[in-house]
Amino acid sequence: MSSNTRSPQLKLRLDAGDAAPASRWHDGAALAFLGGSLRLVLDTAHKEAVCEGDALALPLPPQATPRQIQDRAEAWLRAEAKHRLQQMIEQRSAQAGRRAPRLALSFAARGNWVEVQGSDALRCNWRLIEQPPAVIEQAIARAIAALPPDDQGFDLFGAPFSLSPNPSPARGEGSFESR
Repeated sequence: MSSNTRSPQLKLRLDAGDAAPASRWHDGAALAFLGGSLRLVLDTAHKEAVCEGDALALPLPPQATPRQIQDRAEAWLRAEAKHRLQQMIEQRSAQAGRRAPRLALSFAARGNWVEVQGSDALRCNWRLIEQPPAVIEQAIARAIAALPPDDQGFDLFGAPFSLSPNPSPARGEGSFESR
């Protein structure tokens, strides 16, 4: 099975342990993002990493080390993942008629894309942002569907209220009126 025909989940797990990741980090390298790729551009004109079209401009000098490039690119990618995944979670939760669960990013090299944590949180692998939006939305929708129902709590004021099981005002039972 070639790398191109793997399922996205399998590809995520198998590619997590690349032997020489430093060779991937240089000016002009491709960075997987939302099912496509961004070209890394070292650009000291910017103070922060900026996505411009199909390029990710990193505020680094041309002589930056592969480790510096990787750190800046992955920091941007993680921040973008948190922002976009939170948006998708809020949209899917609203469609499901529930409040949005909290989001935590997972940095594990191997694991599921989205895991339910307790009754009100999702843990998403930050590399999920590399997949196409349809795959991301499907993973999030499945996780939201796996969450337990929202706890609406007991509505004291909405519940019917009686002091006794069989009030009978004629006999004086169930009434707190003074005689």
